[in-house]
Amino acid sequence: MEEVNQQPVDQSPVPPAVQPASRLRVEASKFIQLFKRNPLKSLVILLTAIILLQIIFLPYGNVKQLKTKNPGETAFMREYADRAKKENRPFHKKQNWISFKSIPQDAVDAVVVAEDGTFWWHGGFDWFEFKESVERNFEEGRAARGASTITQQLVKNLYLSSSKNPLRKLKEWILTWYMEQQLSKSRILEIYFNVIEWGDGVYGIEAASQYYFDKSASDLNRDECTRLAAIIPSPRKHRADVDSKYVLRRSKLILERMEARGM
Repeated sequence: MEEVNQQPVDQSPVPPAVQPASRLRVEASKFIQLFKRNPLKSLVILLTAIILLQIIFLPYGNVKQLKTKNPGETAFMREYADRAKKENRPFHKKQNWISFKSIPQDAVDAVVVAEDGTFWWHGGFDWFEFKESVERNFEEGRAARGASTITQQLVKNLYLSSSKNPLRKLKEWILTWYMEQQLSKSRILEIYFNVIEWGDGVYGIEAASQYYFDKSASDLNRDECTRLAAIIPSPRKHRADVDSKYVLRRSKLILERMEARGM
C-alpha cells in the first residue's frame, strides 16, 4: 500500500482582521505622535482638513434645485425663531410667496438701487464696493460699511448665519459664485424678494405689503416701493409706513437714484 506524503499543517495563528475601530485608534495614535513632533504643522493640516470638508459638503444640490423649487424655511428664519424661543418671546412668521412677474418694476428698481447697484452686470461680487468697504472700515476701525451683493445676501439668508467669522464668509463666497452659475438674475431676485425679512417675523414683499400697506405687492405705488427698499438694512428697527427721519431721508435718496438712472 502506497504511503501518502502529507505536508505539515501550519499551526501558526491567523492574524485577526483589523476592525474599523482598531484602525481608527491606530491612525489617531499616529496623528498624536506627529502632533507631538510638529504641533504647528499638525494643527495646520487639521484645520485645512476641517475647512475642506466643510467646503465639500456645502449645499450645492439645494442651490441647483432652486431653478425649479422654492426654498422652505431659511437659516435666518430658524436662527431668529431659536433666539425668540430662548428669550421667551413669541415668533409668528408671515410669508406669502409671489412670482417675479407679480413684483412691481418700481420695487425691483428700488431694491437694486438701494442694495446692489450693479446687480444685473456683476457675477455675484461687486469688487469696487468691496474695495471701498475695506478701505473705509480700515480707516474707521470698525464695520462701518458693508459690500454684500444681493446674491451674497441671499446665500447667507438661505444657508448660513449672521456670524461674521472668516470661514462663514468663505462659504458665502463659494456658494455665491455657484448660485450665479446655476440661476438666472431674475430667479435670484424672485427668491430674494420672497425670503428676506421686512419686519419682525415678516418675510417677503407680499407679506410686507400686506403688513404695512394692507394691499397686495402687485398694487404697491412708487413711494411705497422706495419705503420698503429703505428699511431692508434694519427691518426690525424701522417701519415702512412711518414717516421717520430715517425712512423719509433714505427713500428720497433711493428715488433720486432711480430717477438719475431713468427708472
